[in-house]
Amino acid sequence: MIRKPAVAGTFYPGNKESLREEIEECFLHPLGPGRIPSIAEKSKDKIFAIISPHAGYVYSGPVAAWGFACLMENENPETIIILGPNHRGFGRSVAIMTEGEWETPLGKVPIDEDLAKDILQASPLIEEDEKAHQREHSLEVQLPFLQYGYKDNFKIVPICFTDQTFVTSVGVGKAIFEVIKEKNGIALVASTDLTHYQPRKIAERDDKNIIEAILTCNPESLRRVLSSGDYSMCGYGPVFALMQIALSFGSVKARLLKYATSGDITGDYSAVVGYASLSLEK
Repeated sequence: MIRKPAVAGTFYPGNKESLREEIEECFLHPLGPGRIPSIAEKSKDKIFAIISPHAGYVYSGPVAAWGFACLMENENPETIIILGPNHRGFGRSVAIMTEGEWETPLGKVPIDEDLAKDILQASPLIEEDEKAHQREHSLEVQLPFLQYGYKDNFKIVPICFTDQTFVTSVGVGKAIFEVIKEKNGIALVASTDLTHYQPRKIAERDDKNIIEAILTCNPESLRRVLSSGDYSMCGYGPVFALMQIALSFGSVKARLLKYATSGDITGDYSAVVGYASLSLEK
């Protein structure tokens, strides 16, 4: 079973060489980290997760590059669990794939079948459903960055959330924690964009509140913020789950690596989308 790319040629270039060039431009962009990361030969067991945006690379790629540079320079994981929202609303409430490969112009990435099946068995909230992943971009756009750095030396576990309610998301986080708490060589990526299509001042205000809540590493803090106003963060479910995993581990610190908006790319600040990269560090 091969999950074919759904947004190659739109969210990112559709051929190998152009895609590699675009990723390098994201790393070297004025809004990016300003360097091509060197891959850690051995994991430092420091960065266990990143939060990463998922818009087209031209908009959010430089911000995303911060998180991937941080991960690559510190860790060399065997498996990366990728959590993202289901924008299409198609398929199971929380959908996992436990078999096959994901393909991008940079090649194919295998699913870690053993780990994925362990996570599937850990919670009735999670269901096997490859169709939920077929057209969803939030997980897919993370893969080329990972392939650029780690080549074919890693596996993935893809999980997407249609049901992003707090109870479901925290429940999924608890289940993942129980599976991975004694394991080594695992990293996580939670995919979200922040405020959508608001004037710059409003977006920056709302995103500041969201980021400050994430920095607490307690999902209840983010729940309170999001329930207090009209926020438009799209991947709050995956972030809830990741924050619950951080809370369960304890002694985890979140760090903001980079924040910017689409207006910083386009020059149009009348209706921006906010992007942030954060690391979660033991």
